[in-house]
Amino acid sequence: MKTTYIVLPKIFYLLIIGLVSSCQSFVEVDLPKSQLTTESVFEDYNTAEAALTNIYTSIREKGILTGGQLGISNQLGNYADEITCVDNPSKASYNFYRNSLLPTNTYVTGYWNAAYNQIYAANLVIQGTKSSKNLTAQQKDQLEGEALFIRALLHFYLTNIFGDIPYATQTDYKQNSIISKTSVDQVYRLVVTDLQDASVLLSSKDDNPGRLQPSVSAAQALLSRVYLYLKAYPEASNSASAVLNQSSEYKLENISNVFLISSSETIWQLQSELTGQNTADGAFFIFTSVPPPSVSLDSQLIASFNAADLRKTNWIKSVTKGSQTYFHSYKYKEKDFTATSKEYAIVLRLAEQYLIRAEARAYQGDLIGAKEDLNKIRNRAGLNNVAAVTHQEILDAIHLERRWELFTEYGHRFFDLKRSGKLDSSLNGIKPGWNSSDALFPLPQNELTANPNLRPQNTGY
Repeated sequence: MKTTYIVLPKIFYLLIIGLVSSCQSFVEVDLPKSQLTTESVFEDYNTAEAALTNIYTSIREKGILTGGQLGISNQLGNYADEITCVDNPSKASYNFYRNSLLPTNTYVTGYWNAAYNQIYAANLVIQGTKSSKNLTAQQKDQLEGEALFIRALLHFYLTNIFGDIPYATQTDYKQNSIISKTSVDQVYRLVVTDLQDASVLLSSKDDNPGRLQPSVSAAQALLSRVYLYLKAYPEASNSASAVLNQSSEYKLENISNVFLISSSETIWQLQSELTGQNTADGAFFIFTSVPPPSVSLDSQLIASFNAADLRKTNWIKSVTKGSQTYFHSYKYKEKDFTATSKEYAIVLRLAEQYLIRAEARAYQGDLIGAKEDLNKIRNRAGLNNVAAVTHQEILDAIHLERRWELFTEYGHRFFDLKRSGKLDSSLNGIKPGWNSSDALFPLPQNELTANPNLRPQNTGY
């Protein structure tokens, strides 16, 4: 199997193939296909924008942020305590549930390879945009800002999954084939820099239909999460406030409308490929017979909900046969195609920003402000104001609220347990295969073989 670094020179060619099939104005360019160049793509805004669209398509279809069985919403749910896997034990996905990953696991390798391919494509956009002679300054800013956002987003997930990783900013094959790992601390610094730069460059309003392109609010929303993980609480609070203060753009939705295409809570979402196509998560998580074909929600997660919680009745559905009852995530309600698409994959939404600011405020001693933000989410779910009084009680309530609000959304539960130091205490008793070293995935074996600078392997593998 070829590694990410070996196939790097082909990435732009693959990007071009996508452009040829998706953008009519590009087809009309007189250059033969064999002579298409970076310069020709980034001298026209339509083709440059199509290059970014192809990256979003790739992110939606494969790698860390894809949906369905392959994505981390499922696999990190399996890996932690959100999902029970009833799949065939011989499948690579079952090893997530058993916490028995190997460096040769195809899903692990796929996450790494897809993410770096997408990062390299983003770097090509950054490079091509900077050197373009025809794009306007405003067009350059938007394109570069989106690409920086993508680069930061993917590195953020990679470092939280794998630990020390390369922070790739170049498109040179020789450099990338011998690239070394960067410490987690330095990765975070670079992520912050990219997001700060993106915040300056991106459009200040979500004027794109469907919020399909990252805006400055998307950059600030991700930045608030990054600062929270870094325990930079004033900065986390300020970045979340920058989003929450855009009250004309974003509002908490009625609980039943949160995941619809037109949701005012959405900050950034990934569009489905075809008219009438909905989300991969809806297609995968929803089942209509028991036992389920692959996964169900964990019984302890179900039991943790208050009976009056509207999320339990609107975002979770049970299927019963005889004495057997299983539950599935029902945030996305469309399993199949509909006449027109009703749901897109939401990557960033407003509720998380309230929870980020609540936690950041609590750590800064602003317990009143923390409870105000927390109660926004609780009240929307039909719950009374939180009864917590002390600093620790409020923090515990926030972490529990995150579990209820963000389940099966891009690994929030696993990352929350990890950053709070509760992975071992939470998973030891319920996951027989759990070891402390499982906090990180193994680095893909083929990458270590191809590039010794990525060594050593993560502890425990």
